[in-house]
Amino acid sequence: MTTQIGIPRALDRPAARVALTVVASLAFVASWSSGFVIAALATTEAPAPTLLLWRSAPTALVLLVVTVATRALRGLPRRELTRQALIGLFAQAGYCAFVYAALGAGIATGTTALIDAVQPIVVATLVGPLLGLRVRGSQWLGLGVGAVGVGLVVSSQLGGSDAPPIAYLLPAAAMACLVVGTFLQRRATVAPSIVGALTVHLVAASVFYVVLAAATGALVPPTSPSFWVAVATTAVFPTLMAYGLYWWLLRRIDVTALNALLFLVAPTTAFAGALLLDEPITATTLLGFALCAGGVAAVLLTERAHSRPRDVSV
Repeated sequence: MTTQIGIPRALDRPAARVALTVVASLAFVASWSSGFVIAALATTEAPAPTLLLWRSAPTALVLLVVTVATRALRGLPRRELTRQALIGLFAQAGYCAFVYAALGAGIATGTTALIDAVQPIVVATLVGPLLGLRVRGSQWLGLGVGAVGVGLVVSSQLGGSDAPPIAYLLPAAAMACLVVGTFLQRRATVAPSIVGALTVHLVAASVFYVVLAAATGALVPPTSPSFWVAVATTAVFPTLMAYGLYWWLLRRIDVTALNALLFLVAPTTAFAGALLLDEPITATTLLGFALCAGGVAAVLLTERAHSRPRDVSV
């Protein structure tokens, strides 16, 4: 039996629960968005593999101690433990590696976040049939509209970015990692505790980052204080807070609502990038965001109208 995180009785009243969920949702969007901006700033201090390794490994060690002390993974079948490790390799390690690579190549933070945010469309239309889900015409329409929106945003960034066109495959690869993680999670039969899931995911990701950093000669971290500030910031906000809130919210709101929150990450990141990194936002960029919003809305509303019992996604 896995350990669950309890809620104080005063916060378990209906009004308090709604308020807590709203605050958690806002914190989730802000902390998930911060991951793109912090990564763009932090990779000026050190190579991405170095930052990813020293962000994840110490955090995984702390969580491992907590997990052992609380027996958060007690009773979890070995098969599900392996599945959670695979989810960590895709949804944590692969996703972050490709996101950091995209930002390092010069792709705007908002564009990277937007390409990742259309993941619900891809899951509903392309992965859905693998899960035995029917794909409806409105969902295919949403996929097409969303693809046009992404195309407009990317085209608006090409002239003012140092990134070569082929580099835009990197955020697409990050999205593909999330899709694979979603597919694996939706086939899971046992849900571990939030702490247990985070621990397995980060341990698996840390192993991957060790190999990646060793292969690229990026194991040794810089000694500058600014690097360690970046490490601490990325560990607390996009790793523990954003990823932990994702799992917590998943148990309080339905998948449709959570995917809508994920889409809000893209414009939030774009405006933060414009403010902090001087990344351009043009009329074409805004039109692309609007089309993507329409595509995601079409998919999510159709999914909600014909939803089965509550599902789980990465």
